[in-house]
Amino acid sequence: MRAHARAEAPREACGIIIGSAPAASGGAPLRWIPTTNVLASSTLYEIDAAELLRISLDADDAGEFIWGIVHSHVASPAVPSTTDTTVAGYPDALYLLVSLAPSQVAPDGEPGIRAWWIVDRSATEVRLRLQR
Repeated sequence: MRAHARAEAPREACGIIIGSAPAASGGAPLRWIPTTNVLASSTLYEIDAAELLRISLDADDAGEFIWGIVHSHVASPAVPSTTDTTVAGYPDALYLLVSLAPSQVAPDGEPGIRAWWIVDRSATEVRLRLQR
């Protein structure tokens, strides 16, 4: 996710995490799938609809679920914007934000990642334990 965010900069990057069950049901993340930001914007993202449909159908066929929605913030903290909370359409998925803002990059050079539940336009942060 971090490498994809760096590679897509200065545009926001986006992608999907597939899990064994929805994150809200305690599912475990299984794999990360980078996707195309059709807006090619430094401040907005929209996952390509055809890619999202293919990912959703493939997950369904495998008995898997969309566990997380990921996107990057190029110059701001990994906190959902008003737009992010307004367009969030997966209440059972975690929203992971990767920040490339200099103030958010760790001493080892890795961009910061924070996770959020976004339900009814309200964001609540969730603590993550990431493995590399």
